[in-house]
Amino acid sequence: MPHRTVRLATAAVAAIGLLAASACGGDIDGTGGTAQPPGSAGSSAPADGSGSGPKVPSPLPTKDLIANPCSVLNASEAEQVGLKYPGEKSTGVLNGCRWTSSGSNLNFVNDTPIEQNKRGISDIYDQKAKQAYFEPTAVNGYPAVFAGAEDSRANGICTLWVGVTDQLAVSVLPNISMGSNKKDPCGIAKKFATAMIGHLQGAS
Repeated sequence: MPHRTVRLATAAVAAIGLLAASACGGDIDGTGGTAQPPGSAGSSAPADGSGSGPKVPSPLPTKDLIANPCSVLNASEAEQVGLKYPGEKSTGVLNGCRWTSSGSNLNFVNDTPIEQNKRGISDIYDQKAKQAYFEPTAVNGYPAVFAGAEDSRANGICTLWVGVTDQLAVSVLPNISMGSNKKDPCGIAKKFATAMIGHLQGAS
């Protein structure tokens, strides 16, 4: 496996232990299964912000995000996107947070800062050719991309990567297995990411 390989997993509980996970809710109704996150192998490139991905407009504070991924939403923000507060911090190889839908304990969203990738969202862009889907977008002006090695969007799983600094990307991974939002997991991912970026901007 090459040094800067970014593995974008799609579903399966096993993936969480491997890399990153993020799942989101936001008016999540119905029940959901278990989605798993994208991951990454360490990057050998210098953390100088160079790379193929777009640059962030202004670096966001990441100290609290890295120390506790569940700090990205307060109680009011979680409620606004349909999630229970507080989120549950995950343990394992990757440091993430699982947010359960206020409408169903089976629907959730995971957010995970991918510290292993030292060039942030550029490490995701470098793996574009290996992805089953790759759709650039933006969240509150910050570079983001929907991307996954397998396309499980029809099953309620969609991975969104968001660049918060040029050296750090956060994966947002909703797992919506039942309910009306299962048809638009990417919309749920973006709704969560928008709230997350707004929270980080307020903390800067």
